[in-house]
Amino acid sequence: MAQPKTNIPSFHLIIPSDRKNIHMVEEFFLKVNRTLNIPEEKLHALLVAATEAVNNGIIHGNESNSEKNVTLTCTLKRKTLTVKIKDEGEGFVPEKIADPLQEDNVLKTGGRGVFLMKTFMHSVKYNKRGNEVTLTMKL
Repeated sequence: MAQPKTNIPSFHLIIPSDRKNIHMVEEFFLKVNRTLNIPEEKLHALLVAATEAVNNGIIHGNESNSEKNVTLTCTLKRKTLTVKIKDEGEGFVPEKIADPLQEDNVLKTGGRGVFLMKTFMHSVKYNKRGNEVTLTMKL
């Protein structure tokens, strides 16, 4: 049986786990945007959230091991942009991330990435293992 054709745009990027490669996220989304024409305000929000997720994957997930990769996929379906970011790490429990707005955490230098993702995206969900995050944004 023939598979039905789909016109769902899909984009893919593999990033070696070295912090110097974080610039690849912006380059990727600027390229994606040539096809999708995301409004500027939403593109900026997407860049912040995706960069935070990739950075977390590189540093925390893959422990900056350049032999491991962070994989980023992006699809658009019915005006919903879905971005999946997966690392090769052991994963984590998202519920254990401290709230950066709590008084004890305000002055800490880390711990704001997940908060920023939740702030800028429509939804942020993790797989059961905790090594893949799915970001969605309504366009």
